[in-house]
Amino acid sequence: MKKEVILELFGKFEQACYNYEGIEFWSARELQEILGYQRWENFTNAVSKAKKACENAGSKISDHFRDTTKMVTIGSGGQREVEDTALTRYACYLIAQNGDPTKPPIAFAQTYFAVQTRKQEIIEQRLIDVERVNARDKLTKSEKKLSAILYERGVDSAGFAIIRSKGDEALFGGFNTNDMKKKLGVPTAKPLADFLPTLTIKAKDFANELTSHNVIEKDLNQQNAISKEHIDNNKAVRDILLQRGVKPEALPPAEDVKKLERRLDSDNKKASKSPKP
Repeated sequence: MKKEVILELFGKFEQACYNYEGIEFWSARELQEILGYQRWENFTNAVSKAKKACENAGSKISDHFRDTTKMVTIGSGGQREVEDTALTRYACYLIAQNGDPTKPPIAFAQTYFAVQTRKQEIIEQRLIDVERVNARDKLTKSEKKLSAILYERGVDSAGFAIIRSKGDEALFGGFNTNDMKKKLGVPTAKPLADFLPTLTIKAKDFANELTSHNVIEKDLNQQNAISKEHIDNNKAVRDILLQRGVKPEALPPAEDVKKLERRLDSDNKKASKSPKP
């Protein structure tokens, strides 16, 4: 396929994309023409196959194919309403995959939407990774804050470590910090939180904030009293998770957050060096 044709098709796809409140979609009527189908009836065959593929992939058809109508101009200069379908990028990809491969626009679209869908997946994964890194950073800050509060009340670093481990034991249903490290395969010298999923990191952070607040509010000074407060707060957070069907000790380990940070930093540096369009 010539470069000029590819650029023309690329332009048509981009221009045909609508955006409503941050949601992008295509009109099936317009996509029909771009993909080289003369008759709507023939194009709907590809749409039907795409819907079936969507369903077989475990996705809801209504999330990607939304029946609607469209006004078209007729020979007399007037307009009439015709059936149409609003399509997500994934729906367009499935239609291309189930279209007539002998049509050059279909061959182009199969590659185009596969690449674009992958880009979207990469963006979504990056947002998830950034959220986890930010959550871990916030946990570090809440631990430092709690440690400083406890230090003022006579609890040294060794005492804080004991309190924190007992809090973990309450949060993880009887598994203390070292138990969870063994359970998740975390190296002994590395922090447990670096390998926890975002939800658990946020749970620990919330428990820390509760303890920091209540130690001051209740004017707690003895290590035993503070330890009990932290245990109670972690149990309360655990109860919330259990009520929502989540057992924190049963969640699988996540990638080392330090490796995640390095990868994100590397991606940012590469992006900053990339030539601007």
